[in-house]
Amino acid sequence: MKKLILTVAILIAATSCTDNSRARSWGGTENITLKRNEVLLNVTWKGDEMWVLTLDTINDVNHFREHSSWGVMEGEVILK
Repeated sequence: MKKLILTVAILIAATSCTDNSRARSWGGTENITLKRNEVLLNVTWKGDEMWVLTLDTINDVNHFREHSSWGVMEGEVILK
């Protein structure tokens, strides 16, 4: 019975981790696709959330976008 509980606990822990938390905590891989005509300037972490600073090469506008762990609430700051 203990083995079953341990196995279920490990499965729940492994499936509850998001790409962000795996990449941040255990060295996993996080893939982000930039929009057309954007250049990557900087990437930073705030907890498990990844913030990406890009430059729109057509409009010369900077976008600071959040890639949250669950993708539910993602912020964006536009710098003109």
